[in-house]
Amino acid sequence: MIIIIAGGTGFLGESLEKYFEGKGDQVYILTRKPKRDNDIYWDAHTLGEWKNSIDGAHILINLTGKSVDCRYTEKNKKEIYASRIRSTQILQQAVDQCIVKPKIWLNAASATIYIHSETHMNTEKNGIIGDDFSMNICKSWEKEFFNGNDEEVRKVALRTSIVLGNNGGAFPKLRMITKLGLGGKQGRGSQKVSWIHIDDFCRAVEWIIEHKNISGAVNVTAPHPVSNEELMKTVRKNQKIPFGLNTPVWQLEIASLFLNTETELLLKSRNVYPGKLMESGFVFSFSDLDLAILSL
Repeated sequence: MIIIIAGGTGFLGESLEKYFEGKGDQVYILTRKPKRDNDIYWDAHTLGEWKNSIDGAHILINLTGKSVDCRYTEKNKKEIYASRIRSTQILQQAVDQCIVKPKIWLNAASATIYIHSETHMNTEKNGIIGDDFSMNICKSWEKEFFNGNDEEVRKVALRTSIVLGNNGGAFPKLRMITKLGLGGKQGRGSQKVSWIHIDDFCRAVEWIIEHKNISGAVNVTAPHPVSNEELMKTVRKNQKIPFGLNTPVWQLEIASLFLNTETELLLKSRNVYPGKLMESGFVFSFSDLDLAILSL
């Protein structure tokens, strides 16, 4: 297969590239800073020669978007919004101009679309979607993605939560603070953490591609969310660190200023279940957090 990954230079994009190339597929990356033969220049907001790479490609994956690991200043809020909406819009324009369109377009989305919940398990069918900056970004993003009505192209929004891997994302940071003796619970520690092992993330994307009955929003998370306290306890156990200092909310607020981030990333309870994946018969290699972290 010929696979185009827009914004594919980050942790998830590099992992998918390696995974599919290992299967014998051809993977091309749309990036602002092309460095390799399979890199194609694009600026993520205007049409260019890059659109020719999509014509005839089998699969389009869009992972473009400014990281939310920043302070939510007005400037950053606008960039978070614009980077997601505009890249989706311009890819739609490119797809519309294709003579041979991709069979499937997978667009990044987020499990953050659901409300803070410690008891209600959010599936694609019964998930409760709320109203704040982060959730509204997610809603606008998906609305823009599904706005283009093209029966030739199957569309899937990947509602992903924390992806655990060694080469990026949250896990290296969790491991680092644990080694420093700060691996206790954050805040009350009861907030749920939805997670997925990077291997299962790549396998889930492949599964969705292969199963033509899967479309729309899909929760890409392991089936067993854990509490923040349990997550940190498991990381400590696998690092063989006997203790970890807890971090109350007021300390997190101060630390987030120095680390140029927001406490929401740690304190929001993401209680998400992969209903569509489970119903379609997908089997997770790592459904247990302890085994997932041990493997890393």
